[in-house]
Amino acid sequence: QLQFVESGGGLVHAGGSLRVSCVASGFTMDRYAVGWFRQAPGKEYETVSCISTSGEITWYSDIVKDRFTISRDNARNTAYLQMNNLKPEDTAVYSCAAVLLLGGLGCDALDAWGPGTMVTVSS
Repeated sequence: QLQFVESGGGLVHAGGSLRVSCVASGFTMDRYAVGWFRQAPGKEYETVSCISTSGEITWYSDIVKDRFTISRDNARNTAYLQMNNLKPEDTAVYSCAAVLLLGGLGCDALDAWGPGTMVTVSS
């Protein structure tokens, strides 16, 4: 199984910043592209951002483009999502997963998403 453990969520005011992290559990992350996904209360999962194995290729949904930055540190088996200028509509559980990149169309999870970390943005 390609499982991650996420952390770093919390409560932040609108306009604030937060960085969430996910650590690969039981496997070496450098062989896989990684994606961040989120699920807002009562809504479906949506793809937020994806990054290639080397980190050279990234993709962002239009909703978060120019506000969020994805990165990875293969030596630490960890991927990150830096979130700036947060909005109340960014409130969701953020999870990551090993993914298959889909060119310019985002990415698909290869395994189940991790349990996630809750991000709450107050107005």
